[in-house]
Amino acid sequence: MRNISLVLGLALAAAITSPVLAHAGKDSHAVVRSEPISGVYNKFWYNYLADVLEADKELKSDLRRATDAEDKRDAWAEYEHELVDADKDYVKEMRERHYVVGRVTVGY
Repeated sequence: MRNISLVLGLALAAAITSPVLAHAGKDSHAVVRSEPISGVYNKFWYNYLADVLEADKELKSDLRRATDAEDKRDAWAEYEHELVDADKDYVKEMRERHYVVGRVTVGY
C-alpha cells in the first residue's frame, strides 16, 4: 500500500508543478511542496495535493477566460493565495500531530 501511495503522490506532485514553472517570469510565487513533511504520506499530504491540483485547474480555467492583463494578474494572485492557504492548512495539521515542520539549524 505504501508503494502505491508513494507512486500516486509523486505522480500528483509532478502533475501539479507545471503552473509554477509556467509562471517563472514572476519575481516571487508560492512554492508547491515536492515531498511530504517528515516523509509522512498521510491523508493530510493527499489533501494538500488535492488542494494544489484544484488550484491548478482553477488557474488554467481563469487564464483561458482572461481578456486582459489585469484578469491574468488576478488569476495568478488567486492561485498563489490558494497555494499559500493549502500549505498553511497542511502545516497546521502536521504540527498538531507533532511533526517537525521547517528546518533545524545547529551552530552558526
